[in-house]
Amino acid sequence: MPDPATLKAAREVVTQMQGDRTTTLNSMSGPMVAMMQQMGIKEQDRAQVLVQEVVLPMLTARYDDLLDIQARSFAGVLSKEDLQAIGAFYGTPAGKRLAAAQPQLAQAQLTGMTQWMGQMMPEMQTKLTQAIKAHGWGPGGKAK
Repeated sequence: MPDPATLKAAREVVTQMQGDRTTTLNSMSGPMVAMMQQMGIKEQDRAQVLVQEVVLPMLTARYDDLLDIQARSFAGVLSKEDLQAIGAFYGTPAGKRLAAAQPQLAQAQLTGMTQWMGQMMPEMQTKLTQAIKAHGWGPGGKAK
């Protein structure tokens, strides 16, 4: 468990990194609408209403819990001095611009990761099937 000073520095950094709370949470509405649709709410307008009326208020109410979880993660990996240096960066104009861009960057990273995995999926499925057969794990196969 990190000491209180390191945890405090981590919480400050995480808060700075997240940028504006409302902007961050609102940037999550698109992915949340998609999640609602995957859960069976196929009509986009209904999914958006549910996100606005239920999901975003819940996320807003519990946002500090998320910051605490992230702060513990940061404090468990980085020293107080490192966290203070990172906090100083986020206090600069470039750091503030980075924090403001975080929602867009997170969405771009998620999109890129999804595309990357999608490109590999056919080859990965073929290789997984071959490995399963090689180990004898398929139906009727004998384990090797």
